[in-house]
Amino acid sequence: MTRWIAGLDGCRGAWAGALLDLDDPARFRCARFESVAALLDGPEAPLIVGIDVPIGLPDRVLGGGRAADRAARARLGPARSSVFPMPPRAAVYAADYDGAKALSRAASAPPFAPSIQGFNIFRYVREADTLLRERPDLRERLHEIHPEVAFHALNGLKPLGLPKKGPRRREGLALRRDLLAGAGLPAALIATRTPGIPADDHLDALAGLVTARDILLGRAQALPDPPERDGHGLPVVIWAPAPRGLPP
Repeated sequence: MTRWIAGLDGCRGAWAGALLDLDDPARFRCARFESVAALLDGPEAPLIVGIDVPIGLPDRVLGGGRAADRAARARLGPARSSVFPMPPRAAVYAADYDGAKALSRAASAPPFAPSIQGFNIFRYVREADTLLRERPDLRERLHEIHPEVAFHALNGLKPLGLPKKGPRRREGLALRRDLLAGAGLPAALIATRTPGIPADDHLDALAGLVTARDILLGRAQALPDPPERDGHGLPVVIWAPAPRGLPP
Protein backbone atom coordinates (compact mmCIF):
# COMPACT_ATOMS: atom_id res chain seq x y z
CA MET A 1 0.00 0.00 0.00
CA THR A 2 1.18 3.51 -0.76
CA ARG A 3 -0.22 6.80 0.46
CA TRP A 4 1.53 9.57 -1.42
CA ILE A 5 1.12 13.19 -0.35
CA ALA A 6 2.66 16.30 -1.89
CA GLY A 7 3.41 19.98 -1.52
CA LEU A 8 3.59 22.62 -4.27
CA ASP A 9 4.98 26.15 -4.36
CA GLY A 10 5.04 28.50 -7.35
CA CYS A 11 8.57 28.92 -8.63
CA ARG A 12 9.95 30.85 -11.61
CA GLY A 13 7.10 30.10 -13.98
CA ALA A 14 6.64 26.52 -12.78
CA TRP A 15 6.12 24.66 -9.50
CA ALA A 16 8.50 23.37 -6.86
CA GLY A 17 7.10 20.02 -5.82
CA ALA A 18 7.84 17.50 -3.08
CA LEU A 19 6.21 14.07 -2.71
CA LEU A 20 6.40 11.55 0.12
CA ASP A 21 4.99 8.07 0.67
CA LEU A 22 3.51 8.07 4.16
CA ASP A 23 3.74 4.26 4.33
CA ASP A 24 7.44 4.25 3.41
CA PRO A 25 9.07 7.62 4.24
CA ALA A 26 12.26 6.47 2.54
CA ARG A 27 10.36 6.94 -0.72
CA PHE A 28 10.16 10.56 -1.79
CA ARG A 29 10.69 12.71 -4.85
CA CYS A 30 11.36 16.40 -5.43
CA ALA A 31 11.03 17.93 -8.86
CA ARG A 32 10.15 20.98 -10.90
CA PHE A 33 6.65 20.58 -12.34
CA GLU A 34 5.39 22.54 -15.33
CA SER A 35 1.80 22.43 -14.09
CA VAL A 36 -0.31 21.46 -11.10
CA ALA A 37 -1.98 18.77 -13.18
CA ALA A 38 1.41 17.23 -13.98
CA LEU A 39 1.89 16.43 -10.29
CA LEU A 40 -1.70 15.36 -9.60
CA ASP A 41 -1.77 13.08 -12.66
CA GLY A 42 1.78 11.81 -12.16
CA PRO A 43 2.78 8.26 -11.26
CA GLU A 44 2.40 8.83 -7.51
CA ALA A 45 -1.16 10.20 -7.86
CA PRO A 46 -0.94 11.90 -4.43
CA LEU A 47 -4.03 11.62 -2.27
CA ILE A 48 -3.62 15.12 -0.82
CA VAL A 49 -1.61 18.08 -2.10
CA GLY A 50 -0.96 21.26 -0.12
CA ILE A 51 -0.46 24.15 -2.54
CA ASP A 52 0.73 27.66 -1.76
CA VAL A 53 -1.83 29.51 -3.85
CA PRO A 54 -5.23 31.02 -3.05
CA ILE A 55 -8.18 28.75 -3.86
CA GLY A 56 -11.67 30.20 -3.89
CA LEU A 57 -11.97 33.74 -5.23
CA PRO A 58 -14.48 36.45 -4.29
CA ASP A 59 -16.61 38.12 -6.94
CA ARG A 60 -16.61 41.23 -4.77
CA VAL A 61 -14.25 42.10 -1.92
CA LEU A 62 -15.65 43.69 1.21
CA GLY A 63 -13.74 44.89 4.25
CA GLY A 64 -10.67 42.76 4.91
CA GLY A 65 -11.25 40.35 2.06
CA ARG A 66 -11.52 36.58 2.26
CA ALA A 67 -12.25 35.17 5.71
CA ALA A 68 -9.36 32.74 5.17
CA ASP A 69 -6.91 35.60 4.72
CA ARG A 70 -8.26 37.46 7.74
CA ALA A 71 -7.94 34.33 9.88
CA ALA A 72 -4.38 33.69 8.66
CA ARG A 73 -3.32 37.28 9.39
CA ALA A 74 -4.83 37.11 12.87
CA ARG A 75 -2.89 33.95 13.60
CA LEU A 76 0.43 35.24 12.23
CA GLY A 77 0.34 38.54 14.10
CA PRO A 78 3.54 40.48 13.30
CA ALA A 79 4.14 38.40 10.14
CA ARG A 80 0.65 39.08 8.79
CA SER A 81 1.99 41.05 5.80
CA SER A 82 3.05 37.77 4.18
CA VAL A 83 -0.65 37.07 3.42
CA PHE A 84 -1.47 38.96 0.22
CA PRO A 85 -5.01 40.36 0.02
CA MET A 86 -6.87 38.67 -2.83
CA PRO A 87 -8.72 40.96 -5.26
CA PRO A 88 -11.97 40.02 -7.03
CA ARG A 89 -11.91 37.15 -9.50
CA ALA A 90 -12.19 39.49 -12.50
CA ALA A 91 -8.96 41.23 -11.48
CA VAL A 92 -7.12 37.91 -11.19
CA TYR A 93 -8.03 37.18 -14.82
CA ALA A 94 -7.10 40.63 -16.13
CA ALA A 95 -4.73 40.74 -19.09
CA ASP A 96 -2.38 43.30 -17.56
CA TYR A 97 -1.57 45.09 -14.32
CA ASP A 98 -3.46 48.28 -15.16
CA GLY A 99 -6.56 46.24 -15.96
CA ALA A 100 -6.21 44.26 -12.75
CA LYS A 101 -6.04 47.45 -10.69
CA ALA A 102 -9.09 48.94 -12.39
CA LEU A 103 -11.19 45.78 -12.06
CA SER A 104 -10.18 45.35 -8.44
CA ARG A 105 -11.13 48.91 -7.49
CA ALA A 106 -14.47 48.54 -9.29
CA ALA A 107 -15.46 45.46 -7.27
CA SER A 108 -14.10 46.18 -3.80
CA ALA A 109 -15.31 48.28 -0.88
CA PRO A 110 -13.36 50.13 0.22
CA PRO A 111 -11.68 50.15 -3.20
CA PHE A 112 -8.19 48.67 -3.35
CA ALA A 113 -5.74 47.57 -6.02
CA PRO A 114 -3.37 44.60 -5.90
CA SER A 115 0.34 45.22 -5.51
CA ILE A 116 2.66 44.31 -8.36
CA GLN A 117 3.91 41.43 -6.18
CA GLY A 118 0.36 40.16 -5.89
CA PHE A 119 -0.25 40.58 -9.61
CA ASN A 120 2.85 38.51 -10.36
CA ILE A 121 1.34 35.44 -8.66
CA PHE A 122 -1.99 35.66 -10.47
CA ARG A 123 -0.81 33.27 -13.18
CA TYR A 124 -0.50 30.58 -10.50
CA VAL A 125 -3.89 31.48 -9.02
CA ARG A 126 -5.54 31.25 -12.44
CA GLU A 127 -3.99 27.86 -13.11
CA ALA A 128 -5.30 26.31 -9.89
CA ASP A 129 -8.70 28.03 -10.19
CA THR A 130 -9.22 26.89 -13.79
CA LEU A 131 -8.12 23.34 -13.00
CA LEU A 132 -10.48 22.97 -10.04
CA ARG A 133 -13.44 24.40 -11.93
CA GLU A 134 -12.81 22.15 -14.94
CA ARG A 135 -12.09 19.05 -12.84
CA PRO A 136 -14.28 19.09 -9.71
CA ASP A 137 -12.97 15.63 -8.74
CA LEU A 138 -9.67 17.26 -7.76
CA ARG A 139 -11.24 19.46 -5.08
CA GLU A 140 -10.84 16.72 -2.48
CA ARG A 141 -7.14 16.39 -3.30
CA LEU A 142 -5.84 19.95 -3.78
CA HIS A 143 -5.88 22.23 -0.73
CA GLU A 144 -4.69 25.79 -0.09
CA ILE A 145 -1.90 26.27 2.43
CA HIS A 146 0.29 29.20 3.43
CA PRO A 147 3.94 28.37 4.24
CA GLU A 148 4.32 30.94 7.00
CA VAL A 149 1.09 29.78 8.63
CA ALA A 150 2.49 26.24 8.51
CA PHE A 151 5.86 27.18 9.98
CA HIS A 152 4.14 29.28 12.65
CA ALA A 153 2.15 26.19 13.70
CA LEU A 154 5.26 24.00 13.71
CA ASN A 155 6.90 26.63 15.92
CA GLY A 156 4.25 26.20 18.61
CA LEU A 157 2.12 29.09 17.32
CA LYS A 158 4.97 31.50 18.05
CA PRO A 159 6.43 34.03 15.58
CA LEU A 160 9.56 32.77 13.86
CA GLY A 161 11.29 36.14 14.02
CA LEU A 162 13.56 35.23 11.11
CA PRO A 163 12.69 35.91 7.45
CA LYS A 164 13.42 33.70 4.45
CA LYS A 165 15.05 36.57 2.59
CA GLY A 166 17.40 39.42 3.37
CA PRO A 167 20.53 39.63 5.55
CA ARG A 168 19.33 36.89 7.94
CA ARG A 169 18.19 34.56 5.19
CA ARG A 170 20.59 31.77 6.14
CA GLU A 171 19.32 31.75 9.74
CA GLY A 172 15.71 31.89 8.61
CA LEU A 173 16.12 28.93 6.28
CA ALA A 174 17.96 26.94 8.94
CA LEU A 175 15.13 27.53 11.42
CA ARG A 176 12.55 26.32 8.90
CA ARG A 177 14.60 23.19 8.17
CA ASP A 178 14.72 22.45 11.90
CA LEU A 179 10.95 22.87 12.17
CA LEU A 180 10.37 20.48 9.26
CA ALA A 181 12.69 17.93 10.83
CA GLY A 182 10.86 18.29 14.14
CA ALA A 183 7.62 17.62 12.26
CA GLY A 184 9.00 14.26 11.19
CA LEU A 185 10.14 14.81 7.61
CA PRO A 186 13.16 12.71 6.56
CA ALA A 187 16.47 14.58 6.72
CA ALA A 188 17.32 13.47 3.18
CA LEU A 189 14.09 14.97 1.86
CA ILE A 190 14.71 18.28 3.61
CA ALA A 191 18.29 18.40 2.27
CA THR A 192 17.30 17.58 -1.32
CA ARG A 193 18.28 20.24 -3.85
CA THR A 194 16.48 20.27 -7.19
CA PRO A 195 18.14 22.16 -10.07
CA GLY A 196 16.33 25.43 -10.72
CA ILE A 197 14.49 25.43 -7.38
CA PRO A 198 15.64 28.05 -4.82
CA ALA A 199 16.05 26.85 -1.24
CA ASP A 200 13.13 28.90 0.09
CA ASP A 201 10.72 27.54 -2.54
CA HIS A 202 11.79 23.98 -1.70
CA LEU A 203 11.08 24.58 1.99
CA ASP A 204 7.73 26.18 1.19
CA ALA A 205 6.79 23.08 -0.82
CA LEU A 206 7.74 20.97 2.21
CA ALA A 207 5.49 23.13 4.38
CA GLY A 208 2.70 22.20 1.98
CA LEU A 209 3.70 18.55 2.32
CA VAL A 210 3.50 18.62 6.13
CA THR A 211 0.10 20.29 5.93
CA ALA A 212 -1.10 17.71 3.38
CA ARG A 213 -0.06 14.94 5.77
CA ASP A 214 -2.08 16.44 8.60
CA ILE A 215 -5.10 16.94 6.34
CA LEU A 216 -4.96 13.26 5.36
CA LEU A 217 -4.58 12.20 9.00
CA GLY A 218 -7.48 14.40 10.09
CA ARG A 219 -5.51 16.67 12.41
CA ALA A 220 -5.02 19.81 10.28
CA GLN A 221 -6.74 23.05 11.27
CA ALA A 222 -9.03 25.03 8.97
CA LEU A 223 -8.82 28.81 8.80
CA PRO A 224 -11.68 29.71 9.05
CA ASP A 225 -13.61 26.81 10.52
CA PRO A 226 -15.95 25.97 8.90
CA PRO A 227 -14.60 26.95 5.47
CA GLU A 228 -16.50 29.27 3.18
CA ARG A 229 -17.33 28.64 -0.52
CA ASP A 230 -16.93 30.95 -3.49
CA GLY A 231 -19.45 31.46 -6.28
CA HIS A 232 -18.19 28.34 -8.08
CA GLY A 233 -18.38 26.14 -5.01
CA LEU A 234 -14.63 26.14 -4.38
CA PRO A 235 -13.59 26.05 -0.72
CA VAL A 236 -12.20 29.27 0.74
CA VAL A 237 -9.92 28.00 3.52
CA ILE A 238 -6.24 28.01 4.43
CA TRP A 239 -5.16 24.75 6.06
CA ALA A 240 -2.56 24.66 8.82
CA PRO A 241 -0.77 21.66 10.30
CA ALA A 242 -1.44 20.69 13.88
CA PRO A 243 0.53 23.01 16.22
CA ARG A 244 3.59 21.40 17.79
CA GLY A 245 5.12 21.92 21.19
CA LEU A 246 1.99 23.13 22.95
CA PRO A 247 1.22 22.01 26.51
CA PRO A 248 -1.34 19.18 26.74
